Amino acid sequence: MSRVWLVTGAAGMLGQDLMAALAREDVTVLAANRTVLDIADPARVREMFTGHRPAVVVNCAAWTAVDDAESQEEAALRVNGTGPAVLAEACREHGAVLLHVSTDYVFAGDGGQPYGEDAPTGPRSAYGRTKLAGERAVLETLPDTGYVVRTAWLYGAGGGNFVRTMIRLEGVKETLDVVDDQRGQPTWTVDLAGRLVRLGQAALDGTAPAGVYHATSGGETTWFGFTREIFRLLGADPARVRPTTSGAFVRPAPRPAFSVLAQSRFAAAGIEPIQDWRTALGQAFPALLAAERP
Repeated sequence: MSRVWLVTGAAGMLGQDLMAALAREDVTVLAANRTVLDIADPARVREMFTGHRPAVVVNCAAWTAVDDAESQEEAALRVNGTGPAVLAEACREHGAVLLHVSTDYVFAGDGGQPYGEDAPTGPRSAYGRTKLAGERAVLETLPDTGYVVRTAWLYGAGGGNFVRTMIRLEGVKETLDVVDDQRGQPTWTVDLAGRLVRLGQAALDGTAPAGVYHATSGGETTWFGFTREIFRLLGADPARVRPTTSGAFVRPAPRPAFSVLAQSRFAAAGIEPIQDWRTALGQAFPALLAAERP
């Protein structure tokens, strides 16, 4: 009998690619979007666990509207903080592994060296604070079976994201001004989904210690550099992309200036790190282009 995996946020961009990755494994998968499961509702979560008894839960559900969280922090906290706490308690009661997807926004973003998994946190936005609350709930409730997987700058074919936006804008704008003072690691959801599957399997096998893992692409760039690579893959002139500063695009939530994450714990668990961001973007590009320009 195959083990049961429960994926929350299964209809989202990452959730879709995770479901596709799990379909290739010898597991039974339960897909739960927000209409099926309110992760902050203890009674509903208890009912799901009692009926299906998952061995692994991957929490991809999240409030991701970063700017809206500044004025709706309580609502964001319910999804990003209370929800993971409820899932963690259910996993504790039923002996399940929990993989909780988190974010670079838990850091201040003012460093100059890649943030390690044990680096001090210091979120500067409501979104970051709510995600950190979820991390703490998972790690405190599940010291032996709770996994926090931080990622950043996600893109994929299954939802709106920066790459798809730039593909669209290339077709209607002569030039684009893009921020060149924020550094990070563009990460393909297909790559992240693969690492989540491997980590869940390793957790069940007892070969991956519980705790915090960083799962981002190798290398680093700025949004400006990222966009120039998108234009190159489109066959467009990268010189049409012009550098600017964050001050030109003031938004309600502050963006981390430096979001590069170190990834030592995957290697320690015997799982290879995610490939370089340029290589991944090249592999992902046909599906992204087809999704945006069908």
